[in-house]
Parts: sequence; structure tokens; C-alpha cells
Amino acid sequence: QVQLMESGGGSVQAGGSLRLSCAASGYTGSRYCMGWFRQAPGKEREGVATFDSDGDTRYADSVKGRFTISKDNAKNTLYLQMNSLKPEDTAIYYCAARISGGYCGLRPEGFGYWGQGTQVTVSS
Repeated sequence: QVQLMESGGGSVQAGGSLRLSCAASGYTGSRYCMGWFRQAPGKEREGVATFDSDGDTRYADSVKGRFTISKDNAKNTLYLQMNSLKPEDTAIYYCAARISGGYCGLRPEGFGYWGQGTQVTVSS
């Protein structure tokens, strides 16, 4: 059973930085797609960034140039470095995984494993 555990959320002023971590365990396959998603109050869950087993990354337009997704394979941990944070980045951030190959896009459908979420609050 795949388990994902996020950490690193918190409160920061606009322009600040945070790094989210997602520790993954319980999978053995070599092909995967992992990503970060977020959900603000009253809004649908949206994709922020994804990282696949080929090392390819994808970003939502709203975070390009500010956020960086990466993975430490030795630690089985996915990261999201968030710089130049804006109040509109405020949301619960979720780590998600799909243990298969194929297109690793930003839509939440198809991701079968989810973490519990971590709150990110950016004040102006």
C-alpha cells in the first residue's frame, strides 16, 4: 500500500518561501507519476506541478518560474520549493502519486494515492 506523508506547510508573508516535502513508501514499481495539487476554500482541486520517473516536470502557468518540483530517489521524497509566494497561493497542498507510466499531467483524476494535505497560508 502506497503511503504519502506531506510536511513543510505553514504561514508566510507575500514574497516569502516555503518548501514542502512528501515522503513516499510502499511502492516498488519503476514507473510512476507524482505531483503536488492544491485546493483553496470554495475552489476545485488543481494541479500545481508533476514529476515522473523519466525526470520530466510540468507546472501550472500560475506557478511557473516561482515553484520547483524535485525528487530525492534515495529518500523517496518529493519536494516543492515555493518562492515569491503570493496570497493567491494560499491553499491546502496535497501530494499525490500514480504507480504507472504514461502522460504525467496536472489533472487530479487518475492519481490513486493521496497524502493528508498540508496548509499553506500567504498573507499580504
